[in-house]
Amino acid sequence: MNKIDELVDLMRKKEKKDADKPKNILLWILAIIGAVAAVAGIAYAVYRYFTPDYLEDFEDDFEDDFDDYFEDEDEEKE
Repeated sequence: MNKIDELVDLMRKKEKKDADKPKNILLWILAIIGAVAAVAGIAYAVYRYFTPDYLEDFEDDFEDDFDDYFEDEDEEKE
């Protein structure tokens, strides 16, 4: 009878270990996805920090040309 009880206990322990395994795998998958997302976010932030803002230069040039155009029209009318 003692051997049967030991065998039943071993089976229960094995079932318990198998039940915990999918949770552990899911935890690892989520941790890897989180780490990849964090690295991608940091890389994007560094890229945005070091990339010059070309739009600002374009807007400045456009405003200068726009002002020059209207100054020329004012001179022609006078």
